Amino acid sequence: MNKICTAAEAVADIRTGQAIGSVGVIGWLTPDALLQELARRFRETAAPRDLTFFFPVSVGDAMGIRGMDHVAIEGLMKRVVSGNFINTIDPATGKRPEMMRLIRENKIEAYCWPIGATMHWLREVARRSPGYLTRIGIGSYIDPRQQGGKYTLRAEKDLVRLMEIDGEEHLFYPSWPLDVGFLRATSADEYGNLSFEDEPITSSALAMALAVKASGGTVIAQVRKIVPRQARLVHSVRLPGELVDRIVVEPTPMMTTDVRYDDAYLGGQIFPGHGADRLPPGADKIIARRTAREIRPGVPTIFGFGASSNVPAVMMEDGAFDGKGLLDYRFTTEHGPFGGIVMSGWQFSANKYPEALIDGPAQFDFINGGNCKTAALAFAQLDAAGNVNVSRFGAANPGPGGFIDIAYNAETLLFTGTFTTGGLEVNVEDGQLAIVREGEVRKFVGQVQEITYPVGANVAKRRQNARVITERAVFDIEPEGLVLTEIAPGIDLQTQVLALMDYPPIRIAAPLPLMDATLFRP
Repeated sequence: MNKICTAAEAVADIRTGQAIGSVGVIGWLTPDALLQELARRFRETAAPRDLTFFFPVSVGDAMGIRGMDHVAIEGLMKRVVSGNFINTIDPATGKRPEMMRLIRENKIEAYCWPIGATMHWLREVARRSPGYLTRIGIGSYIDPRQQGGKYTLRAEKDLVRLMEIDGEEHLFYPSWPLDVGFLRATSADEYGNLSFEDEPITSSALAMALAVKASGGTVIAQVRKIVPRQARLVHSVRLPGELVDRIVVEPTPMMTTDVRYDDAYLGGQIFPGHGADRLPPGADKIIARRTAREIRPGVPTIFGFGASSNVPAVMMEDGAFDGKGLLDYRFTTEHGPFGGIVMSGWQFSANKYPEALIDGPAQFDFINGGNCKTAALAFAQLDAAGNVNVSRFGAANPGPGGFIDIAYNAETLLFTGTFTTGGLEVNVEDGQLAIVREGEVRKFVGQVQEITYPVGANVAKRRQNARVITERAVFDIEPEGLVLTEIAPGIDLQTQVLALMDYPPIRIAAPLPLMDATLFRP
């Protein structure tokens, strides 16, 4: 059987009511041609209809690499289950993604699971087990006593259950079949053996293929090129042809958003000791510099998406990696690269100059096993009970990504972000921080809109250490609440900190130290 075909031929047999899984990590590894072709077929023929889509991670950037936004169409999509959603505004159109519109307007059944659950759930489908069982997520939004991961009113079915085993609470994600799987790799031979030599991560590719085949489904792989059979070293072939049914060649995909190709993401290169990337002056840079003071050489440290991922770039700029200094640090993300420089923005997920790589499910084994001792994560809201929210706030529904698994299993938690948001502007003059324009939205709120992680409860129960770092103040999270430990030079405690919080700290250090003046210098 010749497995090589066009994208139209590859998706021609997808039927109404089926469940489609797709790999992709924002712009990385996204099989965009397959998703685009499925959408084209629906627009031209009104078929297939009422599909369920399973995205372990948000697929595409909803801009140049549209990914899941291709198939965010009423009628085509009935239900979506995803580890997170892209929520950015497209600068070319001024619009948010279509997926966000469908969720906000309650047009589809939308569920958002932690990425650790989406990755490990695939394993359970692959081995035809009843489902995925975990302690992680108790007390958060994924707990059925909260929302059960439901993001729209149409999402009435309970896809997550609460179970008690030997007196301990667990969350259970029942298995259900995947009929079609979309993958992306670099090379395939005519039999379908896949290698990923031009892809910096492999994410859930193997787990997805195994889950779809265990369900009796069809696996379709988008690749850059066809190579002769037996032409590659076996160690480079990560997915055997027995798991691949169809192959579609798309020779010129973007590596990721704004990156056509950059082999620095593939390893095998020595870090030159510096880089061109520099964070512009402002609140984010102050936060990153202060957070960098908490990062220790030799300690496995994981960075999340958002403000926290700026830290390595600032460390590089400030000389921490000069010479062979980078080798002293062990940086990773939830997507499996080890070593090198964690990137920020749309290039987050893969590292430049990495030394090792494992796939998505194995990375969450690493995380859940407590191997990431320090975690730097962003925050959107923090309430008086010590609950942190990054998954749903205002009109944004980005979901948690890997946040819950990372936060639950780290020993030291660093929550990073601006003190307020929505138009905040700051300036630094003579080592003093000045608020030019205050943000319109408070982040220290009486009650979070959604509990992504109950920090205070776990500080008390599991003895985690947690700190909140902003551009103007630093807090420690204790079981009883926040303790203000530092304030920026030039900031008024009463009017620019306490008056902008919906609740007071339980304690203020006396005397209250100033944040290091060097953080505010060029």
